[in-house]
Amino acid sequence: MTDNIDKLLADLHGLLTKELLVKLESGDYCPADLNVARQFLKDNSISSADLANKGSSLQKLADLVPFHDPEEPIRKASGE
Repeated sequence: MTDNIDKLLADLHGLLTKELLVKLESGDYCPADLNVARQFLKDNSISSADLANKGSSLQKLADLVPFHDPEEPIRKASGE
């Protein structure tokens, strides 16, 4: 039973990562979407120190979030 739950949670984690990537890559997002992505990265212990490790879906998501300083205001991608 635990294996099934672990797989479901891993699948959910992967789907959430992919959906956030699609949303940010499309450019069709709002500040709330950026906050979800920011919190998701934080919950997964992704910080600017981790940016050297490229390749994972979480890392791609971190690269798309258009701010690095948590004190900076949330802004949409350029072109708005």
